[in-house]
Amino acid sequence: MAVPEPDRELSAAVLAGMRNIPDFPEPGVTFKDFTPLLLDRPLRDRIVADTVRRRQGQVDVVAGIEARGFILGAMIAHELGVGFVPVRKAGKLPAAVHTQSYTLEYGEATLEIHQDAVDHRERVLVVDDVLATGGTLAATCELVQRCGASVAGIELVLEIGALGGRARLTDYDLHSLVTV
Repeated sequence: MAVPEPDRELSAAVLAGMRNIPDFPEPGVTFKDFTPLLLDRPLRDRIVADTVRRRQGQVDVVAGIEARGFILGAMIAHELGVGFVPVRKAGKLPAAVHTQSYTLEYGEATLEIHQDAVDHRERVLVVDDVLATGGTLAATCELVQRCGASVAGIELVLEIGALGGRARLTDYDLHSLVTV
């Protein structure tokens, strides 16, 4: 199956719609804020449609990473007609979980997924807003695989190229709308 050509107009609109928040969550970190895109329904719909166009028929489940990946991932899952799995920060899921700790650009964190969230027959699309150092996405892919499922791909809105996160994810089909 041929990969659809990138939508350069969409990429430009996404870049224009995001905002930078300096010194968040810690001094020296510039946070790339995705939330203004959520207010713009036509743009938000185009972001979802772009992913659906690329991934239709290739996935059985969408896994969204807390918290912004939940929002976008749930919309994508709905449009693809597949299930949605939340990947959460430690201590937030009520049933038995797989746990994965990782480092990020400003510290350490732990993610969890329900052990029975996906199974070995399922192809999982991982969704998040931003790729920075790749720790969060690498941890999520590890969790999906620990459940016995396969990672069908990773979809992002923004990639911060200078932080080198893509290098940690070379085993996966990764797409970001914008790279800065």
